[in-house]
Amino acid sequence: MACPLQFVCRTTRTVGLVLFYYVFSIGITFYNKWLMKGFHFPIFMTLVHLAVIFGLSALTRSILQLWTGKPRVVLKWAVYFRKVAPTAMATALDIGLSNWSFLFITISLYTMTKSSAVLFILFFSLIFKLEEPNPFLILVVLLISTGLFMFTFHSTQFNMEGFVMVLLAAFIGGIRWTLTQLLMQKAELGLQNPIDAMYHLQPLMFLGLFPLFLYNEALNLSMSEKLFRVTELRPLLYSLFTLTVGGLLAFGLGFSEFLLVSKTSSLTLSISGIFKINCRLCSSTTGAPSWRCRCYGRKAIKTPPPTKTRVKSRKWC
Repeated sequence: MACPLQFVCRTTRTVGLVLFYYVFSIGITFYNKWLMKGFHFPIFMTLVHLAVIFGLSALTRSILQLWTGKPRVVLKWAVYFRKVAPTAMATALDIGLSNWSFLFITISLYTMTKSSAVLFILFFSLIFKLEEPNPFLILVVLLISTGLFMFTFHSTQFNMEGFVMVLLAAFIGGIRWTLTQLLMQKAELGLQNPIDAMYHLQPLMFLGLFPLFLYNEALNLSMSEKLFRVTELRPLLYSLFTLTVGGLLAFGLGFSEFLLVSKTSSLTLSISGIFKINCRLCSSTTGAPSWRCRCYGRKAIKTPPPTKTRVKSRKWC
C-alpha cells in the first residue's frame, strides 16, 4: 500500500513542477518575441535579465538567511571556477543564441530546431552516465524529435542564419542541462536550492555574454532612441519597464527549471517540454499574423511574411 501511495505522491509532485515550468516558459517565449518587434537588442535584453535574476536571487538569499538564521552556501573561488564556470558559460550561450535567433526566424522554426535539444541532452546524459543506456528510451526520444520536426516543417519560413543559431543553442543546451544536473545533485557543493544555483551562475553568465554584446550591439544601442538618445522620459521608462518584466519572467523560468532538474533530471525537463512545444505552436498559429525581423548588417528591419498564392489542385489520372 505504501509503494503505490509513494508513486502517486512522486507523480503528483513531478506534474506540479512541470506545470509550474510551463507557465514561465511559454510566457517568456511569446513575451520576448513580442518585445523583439520593437527592441532589436536581444543580447542586451539577456544581460538585463541576468542582472535582474542575480539581484532577486541575492535578495531572496538574504531573506532566507534572516528567516532561518542559517548562512547560505558560498563557494570558494577555486571550486567556483572549476565547477560552476562551465555550466555558466554553456547557459549564457544557450540563452543568448536563442534570444538572438528571434530576430531572424519565426516561433515555429525556432520550436522545430530547438526540439532537437532532447537528442543532445540524451547524448550527453549517456556520456556522463546520468542515464542508463535504454533502447526504448532512445527510440522514444527519436520519435518525439522526428514528429516535432515533421509537424512544423511545412509551416515555417526558413532562414539559414537563424537556423544555425538555434541549432547551436540546442547543442549547447544539451551540455548546459547535463552539467546543471551534475552541479545541483552533488551534495558536497550545496547548490541543491535553485536560488543558490542561480546566484552563483548569473555573474559568470553575464561576463560570458558581455563581449558578444560589445561586438554586436553596443555601438547601435548607444545611438538608439530606445535608451541612450531618448528625447522624452516616458519612452525610457517604458523600455526599462518592459525589460524588467522580462527579467521577472526569466527569474521565474530559471527557478522552475532548476527546481525541476534538481528533483528529477535534465532529460525529464526536456521531455516535459514536448507538450509545452505543442502549446507554443498552437498559440503562434492562432494568434496575430507572424512578423519576422530580418537583419541587414547589424540593423534589424521588421518585414511582414510573404503572401501566399493560392494554387489550384490538379487532378491526376
